Amino acid sequence: MNEHLGFPVETVAVFVILSVGAILIDLYAHKDDKPMSLKSASLWSVFWVLVSVAFGGYLWVHHGSETASLFYTGYALEKVLSVDNLFVMMAIFTWFKVPEGYRHRVLYWGIIGAIVFRMIFVAIGTGLLAFGPYVELIFAAVVGWTAVMMLKNNDEDDENEDYSEHLAYRWVHRFFPVWPRLFGHNFFLNAKELEEARAAHPDVRLELAGEDVKHPENSHPHPLKKGAWVATPLFLCLAVIELSDVMFAFDSVPAVIAVSKEPLIVYSAMMFAILGLRTMYFVLEALKGYLVHLEKAVICLLFFIAVKLALAATNHLWHHGWDISPNTSLLVVLVVLSIGIAASFVFPEKEDNKD
Repeated sequence: MNEHLGFPVETVAVFVILSVGAILIDLYAHKDDKPMSLKSASLWSVFWVLVSVAFGGYLWVHHGSETASLFYTGYALEKVLSVDNLFVMMAIFTWFKVPEGYRHRVLYWGIIGAIVFRMIFVAIGTGLLAFGPYVELIFAAVVGWTAVMMLKNNDEDDENEDYSEHLAYRWVHRFFPVWPRLFGHNFFLNAKELEEARAAHPDVRLELAGEDVKHPENSHPHPLKKGAWVATPLFLCLAVIELSDVMFAFDSVPAVIAVSKEPLIVYSAMMFAILGLRTMYFVLEALKGYLVHLEKAVICLLFFIAVKLALAATNHLWHHGWDISPNTSLLVVLVVLSIGIAASFVFPEKEDNKD
């Protein structure tokens, strides 16, 4: 039987059909600019979980319980690690004042970008492991450092960050003229739409490509070329979210690779977790005031994964025989995540701490 990435072609085909089919269903179901209710977001989140469970079940039947356990562990880990990233997205949407009806459109394209970048990072990450256990030690250090930084910045408020200083925001301003007002759900305006926008807001000035209002010493504005696309704040928001997710991937990819070195397991786990993020965002937005201890659970899991990576690397080097099995990893991830959620409801944050 032909093998691809360590698995039969049939398994790869099932993964592709499930994931692409789910994307098309989601795109068709949410093509309108309407705010997503908590009920709708919850039902869709359940749908995405069921799709993921179905693929894990397929792996269980055709490749054994250990393979399925690796997938479920990677999936649960990526899902819980994504929570912190979603909270950052909430802060970005708040800063850009993006209406709720347009957020799912930004999230959709942001997640498509995340799928592409994860594929690249997984290929690079699993490829680097061929250089030996020292790479695993580097990955362990990266994951451990991420946990330390999250612990250090646990009390900082992302909503106070000035995203006009963000690298992605400045790149867009450097290469595109920007109309500083939303124009429907458009990421870009053509010449006709720009004319309509100017007529609707005659007091608003177009910001030329290369123009830097906040840092005049770096300002090198270029004349508006005929036929040039003009970016809107919605595209600026998408660019900031996309680059933030790329930086997040540097932390999450090594963590999931710690679960399995098989590229298809790693990528499918991340893919199915990412596909459910858009609806999970709206659930978390409604519950963010309640899940106050979930980030502590994420930090604990990162420390656990760093230890798992370090044990695997040193076992290859010195053969001490200590290792953490896939089933144990899955149990630890589920237990820590459950404790974080339960603690949030049993020990809610006091009102005077929120102010």
